[in-house]
Amino acid sequence: MKKHPPDEQHTDTEMLKVEVNLDDTPGEWLGYVMDKLFEAGANDVYYTPIYMKKNRPAVLLQLLCNKKQFDQLKEILLAETTTLGIRYYPLTVFRMERQTRIVQTKWGEISVKEGLQNGEVIKASPEYEDCRKIAEKYQIPLKDVYSEIWRLV
Repeated sequence: MKKHPPDEQHTDTEMLKVEVNLDDTPGEWLGYVMDKLFEAGANDVYYTPIYMKKNRPAVLLQLLCNKKQFDQLKEILLAETTTLGIRYYPLTVFRMERQTRIVQTKWGEISVKEGLQNGEVIKASPEYEDCRKIAEKYQIPLKDVYSEIWRLV
């Protein structure tokens, strides 16, 4: 099992949370917008179903980003959605020390992300894309790939 160096525990103080309510953006556009936001440097993008005035169904788009990426992400939101306004506010994010370990399975290598506290691994999560590729290649259930990883770590 090969290990990569850890990403030290730290607190990001230069983060923003950005929000827009979308009551008239077609659902087909949302995946496209999400991809564009990630490509432009968003740390996270997610959608939540909401109801707006007059009980209209809508979507709340929220994203996390570094302040440096805000202008570019704002331009994407204004160009690619129907929003007329954007809310944003500062956010502080605590991040655990992290490391990635390569685990050898009977099907091949899978990356496992580990969260450390005081030098001890307290969380581990197989990399979904690695597991998905193995499940598809060997035509086995994804849950079986995960079970094998949990057995090995």
